[in-house]
Amino acid sequence: MSAIHVDTFRVFKSRNYRLYFWGQSISLIGTWMQKTAVSWVIYALTHSKVMLGVSLFASMFPSFLFSFLGGVVADRYDRYKVLLATQVASMIQAVLLTALVFFKDYNVWEIVALSVMLGIINAFDVPARQSLVYEMVEDKNDLPQALALNSSMVNLSRLIGPGIAGFILEKLGDDVCFGLNAASFIAVIGSLLLMRLPKYVKKPHTKNVIGELKEGFTYIKNTPSIAFILIMLALISLLVLPYSTLIPVYAKDIFHGTATDFGWIDSAIGLGAFSGAMFLASLKPGKNLKRVLAINTLIFGTGLVLFSHETFYPLALVFAIIGGFGMMSQITISNTLIQTTVDPGMRGRVISFYAMAFFGMQPLGGLIIGWASQHIGVQDTVLAEGGVALLIGLLHLRFLKHNRKKIHALRKQVEANMPPAEVVQ
Repeated sequence: MSAIHVDTFRVFKSRNYRLYFWGQSISLIGTWMQKTAVSWVIYALTHSKVMLGVSLFASMFPSFLFSFLGGVVADRYDRYKVLLATQVASMIQAVLLTALVFFKDYNVWEIVALSVMLGIINAFDVPARQSLVYEMVEDKNDLPQALALNSSMVNLSRLIGPGIAGFILEKLGDDVCFGLNAASFIAVIGSLLLMRLPKYVKKPHTKNVIGELKEGFTYIKNTPSIAFILIMLALISLLVLPYSTLIPVYAKDIFHGTATDFGWIDSAIGLGAFSGAMFLASLKPGKNLKRVLAINTLIFGTGLVLFSHETFYPLALVFAIIGGFGMMSQITISNTLIQTTVDPGMRGRVISFYAMAFFGMQPLGGLIIGWASQHIGVQDTVLAEGGVALLIGLLHLRFLKHNRKKIHALRKQVEANMPPAEVVQ
């Protein structure tokens, strides 16, 4: 066990990654506080499940629209400067949201508009940030651990942030919650300024922006292993991950709770996701990540099915933890498989497609889930989402089994010195 721990945290020997990790950890706690507060404020203002879906759509769909451009920017320009610019812009957005709520003269559409602003910023932030992690890690063998620890950071923040947000919303007010998020950006901006990265070398670009976008798409199309991962992530993001938009309804209407109860449910999901990320970070090199992804998709679906109709609050929190554990693999393993196999010159563009699958499908799914919950009920909607996750997990296992048989058949043909009957994708 001790050897696994050493391997897991060895990446902290990289000074730049260490700075990034701690700065981003503080900032992400603020980000989850803001996400929790936005959902609670919108539902308190409108009592509309559809508006929760609209809120998710507003914050994430712009990332889908602009993620292609964000990927090209990450490949064409200095990723460090791009990331620094997006963090400053995110801080400005948080300050504007704080001011809006502080002066009390606002409506739901102004909050939605600021969510759109954040979505556009994230379209450029995600490709630059994910690509830059590769450059922060000195020993590239530590990259899988770095990406898994990134996910643990995100989910530890998700564990802590909503709980703090629920308490602050109830005791101090929503403006304090938003203000603390704005202040948290000081940590990540400070950590970026303290980094010592290799000097950026500008590369010549023979193609225009459209040409580079086409080049990225062609690369994915010709790399079936990456294309498959992106399709799976897109399906999960569209049909399953938007369950989180309905958590305020569970807290307020099903469990008859307050903002604190909402925070606790979100924190339970975060605890499960953090546990899942630490599990992934501790996996030994050479582990079949695709199989782990398929199994954890089944765990995700099981957690949602059990949570959907549970009315005993403590047991519902346990099922939320199980769902969160399985959910984590969707984001982390997909990212790890892409980062460790993609051509370095394509990294920004491929990650932009990853961001599109993750950010682009969720807001569309949020609208679908909001509409479905109005017609068949919140609990049956979450039950159906759990069923979809189980189906996707089973299809993934079947695909892996089929692929394994094809590889075995090809090996036998090679051993027999015969030309292969088909190309294994």
